[in-house]
Amino acid sequence: MEQKNKHNMNRREFIATTGLATGALAVSPSSLFANNLKGTKMRLALVGTGIRGTGMWGRSVVQEFSDLVEFVGLCDVNPGRLEYAKKYMGVNCPVYTDFDKMMKEVKPDRVIVTTVDATHNEFIIKALKMGADVMTEKPMTTDEFKCQAILDAERESGKKVIVTFNYRYSPYMTKVKELLQSKRIGDIVSVDFHWYLNVYHGASYFRRWHGLRDKSGTLLVHKATHHFDLLNWWLDSEPEQVYAWGDLEFYGKNHDFRGQKCRGCEYVDKCKFYWDITQDKRLMDLYVANEQHDGYIRDKCLWRNEIDIYDKMAAQIKYANNVFTSYSLTTYSPYEGWRIAFNGTKGRIDAWEDVPWESDIKLNQSELHAQDMNQDLKEEAKSYDLIMVSDNFKSYTPVKVPKPTGGHGGGDERLRDHIFRNPEKPDPFRHAAGTRDGSMSILIGIAARNSIESGKPVKIGDLTDLKPMPVRPTK
Repeated sequence: MEQKNKHNMNRREFIATTGLATGALAVSPSSLFANNLKGTKMRLALVGTGIRGTGMWGRSVVQEFSDLVEFVGLCDVNPGRLEYAKKYMGVNCPVYTDFDKMMKEVKPDRVIVTTVDATHNEFIIKALKMGADVMTEKPMTTDEFKCQAILDAERESGKKVIVTFNYRYSPYMTKVKELLQSKRIGDIVSVDFHWYLNVYHGASYFRRWHGLRDKSGTLLVHKATHHFDLLNWWLDSEPEQVYAWGDLEFYGKNHDFRGQKCRGCEYVDKCKFYWDITQDKRLMDLYVANEQHDGYIRDKCLWRNEIDIYDKMAAQIKYANNVFTSYSLTTYSPYEGWRIAFNGTKGRIDAWEDVPWESDIKLNQSELHAQDMNQDLKEEAKSYDLIMVSDNFKSYTPVKVPKPTGGHGGGDERLRDHIFRNPEKPDPFRHAAGTRDGSMSILIGIAARNSIESGKPVKIGDLTDLKPMPVRPTK
C-alpha cells in the first residue's frame, strides 16, 4: 500500500488523525470581536496614553466609531499625558492614575491596554478579574511566566482577550495568505524571512524604553512579535522549537562618545544620529511637556550604557508541521523593508515591501515610518506592490496588489473596522487574534531570547501549558 508522507496529508485527514476535530475548531475566531451589547454603546477604558494609545486606539476610534462606543475612563501614571490625551482624543471622561479605582468607578465593558510591554500582563489580568473584556497591543506580554498568568486569568474569568495584530489586515499580507491557503505552490517546506529597520526607525527603539529588556523583552519580543505572528498565520501552524543568536554591536556602549539626550547634547555636530524632537509638535506636547511628572525622556541618547537589548538577531524556527524557517532582524539598515520567500513542493513565492530598487518609494527614508504610522491617510491605492509566484518547470507570475496608504499598509483601519463596526463579518482568512495567537508569537521571541542566553535550542512546549499544533487551532 502506498504511504502518504506528511506533506501529502490534507487538512481533513490531519484533523481526523490528531483528534483536533472538536469544539476548538468549530468556533470562529471573529467571535472574539462580538459585541453583545445590542442597542447600547460599548463602554471603553484606555490604560496607557502614549503615542499608540492616544492615536490608533484613541483619537481614531473616537472619530470613526463614536456611534458605537464611548470612552468612560483614561488611565496613566503620568497626569500630564492624561490631560493631553483628553484633548487630543476629543473625549470628556474621567482620568485616573489608579487603574483599580478607574475599574471600580466606571465599570467598562472593554479595556484597551497600550502601556509599556512589561506591564501589559498586570492590566490584562486585573481587567479580566474585574469583569471586562480586553484588547491589548502587541506584544501580549514579555516572558513565559506572565504569558501563563494571562492564559490562566482568561480561562478563569470567562472573558475575552483580543490581541491587535494589525499587520494581518494589510491587503498585501492578506494576498500572501490567500495564495498560501489556496495551495498555490503546494505544501510549504521552508521559509526565508528577513526584516530591515533603517537608521531612523530602527534607532528610535534605542532612544525609548524599548532599549531596556526589562521593559520591552528585547526587540525579539516587542518588534518581532509582528513578524512571528505573520509567520504563524501564513503557515497556519505553530512553532515547535527555536535556536537563535543575538548581540548588541552597534548601539549602546558601542560608541566613543555619548550624552544624556539629543536636546542640548554637546555632540550634535558630530553625531549622525542626532534627532531633533522639537520639530514634532505632537511628541513635544505628549512627552516633553510632561517629563516632570514621571521622568520619561523620549529623545535619550542612542549610545547610553544602560541599553541592554540586541541590535542584530537571527533565529531558526522549526514548526510543528515540519516547516523550517530562517529569520533575521537588522536595526541599522540604510533602508526600511523586508523580504520573505516560501519554498513549496510545487514552486516558490517571493514577497517584499519597501526595498527601494524594487518598489515605488517616493519618500526619504527618514519619513517612511511616519507615513506608515499615519492614522489620517486613507486614500485609495495609487500604486501596486508585487508578489512573485514561481512554478516548478514553468516561468514566474507577478501578482499585483494595490498599495493603500495609512497605518501598517492599511491594516490599522481594517482591524479597527473589524473590531468595532463589523465584528460579525465573515473572516475566511482568520485575521482575528486571541491569546493563543498572542502567546505563540511572543513565545518564539521569548524562546529565541532564552536560546541566545543559554546557547541551546528551546522547545515552545516547555514554556507554557500550550502545546504546539501542526494545524493552528481557531482559539
